[in-house]
Amino acid sequence: MASNGTYTGSEDLGRPQSTSRAWFEPLIIVCVMLASLYFNRRRSYSIIPSRKRRRTLERVSSRDSLLIDVGEQADYSERSDSLADSTFASKSRFCGIIPVPPVESTERFQDYPHSRLLQKYPFLVEMFYWALNYVAYSLTKKMAAAVYGQGGHAVTALAQDNGIAILTLEHNTFFSIFFPIEEVSLQSFFLNEHKSIMTFFNQIYSLVHIPGTVAFLSWYYYAAPSHTTFAVARRTMTLGNFSAFIIFCFYPCMPPRLLPKSFGFKDTVRQANAESVWVGGANVNQLAAVPSLHFTYAFIIGCTFIYHSGLLQALQGVRTPGRSTVGMFGFILAGIFYPILVLTVIVATANHYWFDATVATLSVTLAFLLNRIWCVLLPAEQVLCWILRVAKPVPTTGQRYGLQEEYGTGPRIVVSEVIV
Repeated sequence: MASNGTYTGSEDLGRPQSTSRAWFEPLIIVCVMLASLYFNRRRSYSIIPSRKRRRTLERVSSRDSLLIDVGEQADYSERSDSLADSTFASKSRFCGIIPVPPVESTERFQDYPHSRLLQKYPFLVEMFYWALNYVAYSLTKKMAAAVYGQGGHAVTALAQDNGIAILTLEHNTFFSIFFPIEEVSLQSFFLNEHKSIMTFFNQIYSLVHIPGTVAFLSWYYYAAPSHTTFAVARRTMTLGNFSAFIIFCFYPCMPPRLLPKSFGFKDTVRQANAESVWVGGANVNQLAAVPSLHFTYAFIIGCTFIYHSGLLQALQGVRTPGRSTVGMFGFILAGIFYPILVLTVIVATANHYWFDATVATLSVTLAFLLNRIWCVLLPAEQVLCWILRVAKPVPTTGQRYGLQEEYGTGPRIVVSEVIV
């Protein structure tokens, strides 16, 4: 099998990623985040309380004031402060042990500087959870080494065996009918016949992963019709992440590019170590081919584009406001071709097997069906808000449509949809 479709030309593997990626890609992320904070800010709301607001706070200095400032566009509605007399008015407990403060109890912190900052820029909460995702991913490499052997040597050997087993499953068993094109043949096709396309693949391999996904989440937080809709996509992606992290720990798999040379794969992206800052380094798990996080994100993004197009609603006889036929068609095309592009890129660059994308598709489907499982962490979120003395921010998703969704016209916060 190693000889079938093996690349036999020169070592010209297409132009590799530029070494400038070390600063260029982080700069892209920073720019996307800053733009997201700006476009998703709470309009007509000031971090510094107005003079009238400060006078009101002075009159009720020892109590929680929820009186509204007319100049702040009714960001908070007037409500009773009876809960301020009790530290924990709710009897609910996290894990049956830690008492959980009710949502209303954190509103007493709404005029603290860091609370007002979050209310002005609620997208900061999303950025915080992205950071937690990255920390969890970076731990998978260490956990796999701890499970399979000190120093990671046992992990490497097992990962290579698993990678070879996947190739055998795909092409030397009856499952081969589902994988008619060998990965090495696809790579050889582009290297021998379309080197300029391979150069394009090398350049976008990392851009479609972290920067592209961050840009998508930033855009959808702004463009989604409601925060409920956005939360489904975000929770699905997060659950897909963590299911992949678990697999990485207990099923390490070597990508094709790291297999012995006899298999014929070329590492086109990382020539002369000119790789993305997001796919190299000590915290990056190089033995995490199954499932493909590239395709996990791409499949979720593609499905979201199709949903956002309004096609499903149109089939049910419901017209999406503000969505033209051209716009609908554009989102449908993006939803179909973006996952196909990413799949082609990750296989042609020998970073993944077809099997990796298959597992990713199944994990995303399961994550979508079970996405609300993250709501079990809502009590922990409440405890964290109480410890940090911060009021939970109300998302701004949907404000461009003039909608208040289930949050009403004031600060009524639906626990199941705010952060988790």
